[in-house]
Amino acid sequence: MQYNRRKFLKTTGGLTGGLMLTSLSGISLLETCSSGKKAVDFGIQLYTLRDDLPKDPKSIFKKIADFGYKQIESYEGAKGMFWGMTHTDFKKYMDDLGMKIVASHCNTSQDFEKKAAEAAAIGMKYLIYPWEGTTKTLDDYRKMADDFNRDGEICRKNGIHFAFHNHDYSFKKLEGHFAQNILMDNTDPSLVDFEMDIYWVVTAGEDPEAWMKKYKNRFTLCHVKDRSKTPVENNSINSVNLGTGSINWPQVLKTAKANGMKYYIVEQEAYAGTTPIKAVEANADYMKGLSI
Repeated sequence: MQYNRRKFLKTTGGLTGGLMLTSLSGISLLETCSSGKKAVDFGIQLYTLRDDLPKDPKSIFKKIADFGYKQIESYEGAKGMFWGMTHTDFKKYMDDLGMKIVASHCNTSQDFEKKAAEAAAIGMKYLIYPWEGTTKTLDDYRKMADDFNRDGEICRKNGIHFAFHNHDYSFKKLEGHFAQNILMDNTDPSLVDFEMDIYWVVTAGEDPEAWMKKYKNRFTLCHVKDRSKTPVENNSINSVNLGTGSINWPQVLKTAKANGMKYYIVEQEAYAGTTPIKAVEANADYMKGLSI
């Protein structure tokens, strides 16, 4: 089902001496309130705009804010996590736009203690390990778990959290085991969280809801990224606008919320028939119409 920006229309009748508010989906405001559902607070992973952002970061951030994004998840590109600004200047700019930087993907092998301190100083919640690669053994993943515990301790000392962001490789069996299990079972839950990229879990042929339930409260962030209904072998081009793909977002995110998910970060990697900035706008409209 594809959702559009929620609009409410005033109509007469149905309530004596009053007005009934109805959304475009046909669900009344009273029904929404009584069901306990609320609109999803959502952010954006800046990698979605990787081709546009380096050219004029401040202009792009202004557009993102205008689309309705309130949260930012950055990544460490050529201009760093703070896009050529100091961490405090970046926070001020985000404050001026009404947005918050809640997390960033980063290189944990360089100046990680400094990055953790700067992130904490501006109120960020997470630093995230984004990518490892596929040519690993189970012992390699056990060592990764040890490294994550160490990085998690650095983050804890600074008052923030550490997390690992998956692709499909950790949800494929290696030597008869899922690498994702190795990482989750060998990390301290008080030190290491996980960011589920739901697209990549589905791409690996796994059920994201089953993993959320199995590891309740371990997946605290997610990437909300839709997958084509007619995927091709090249997964780099199967990412599509939210609501046009195969993932049942109302159901999946309802399960996510019930099992400890805190941050819902929109990401898109391919843009067939559109542009990154138009996709970002369309995805914001979809998220505004989604209640869980």
